[in-house]
Amino acid sequence: MENFEFDFEKLKVYQKALEFIDSVFEVYKALPYEFKYPLGGNLIRAGLSIANNIAEGNGKQSKKEKNRYFGISLDSTRECISVFNVSKRQNLIKEDKYRKLRSDGKEITNMLYGLINS
Repeated sequence: MENFEFDFEKLKVYQKALEFIDSVFEVYKALPYEFKYPLGGNLIRAGLSIANNIAEGNGKQSKKEKNRYFGISLDSTRECISVFNVSKRQNLIKEDKYRKLRSDGKEITNMLYGLINS
């Protein structure tokens, strides 16, 4: 079987979102047990939503529909940043990891704005 790629898998923002979700899972796995469900569950759902909505939106025919899904990806990225902010305030995430995740989130949002405005 040949290596088939879907159109969305070629998008740099999708690839970046996959790297981001890898980091999200690292944060989740490091959370103390009492924070895994309330904080970690929210983080995992939001992180997955970024890549999933890029994939789904890229297959839509109309620009309006595509942008709706890309907008949801933007919202989910911002939701992750909010969870990172709370995690940092509660000393659940190290400063260097926090800064890297914020930087990656900013890069993803910039890429999504580029898709929306293209």
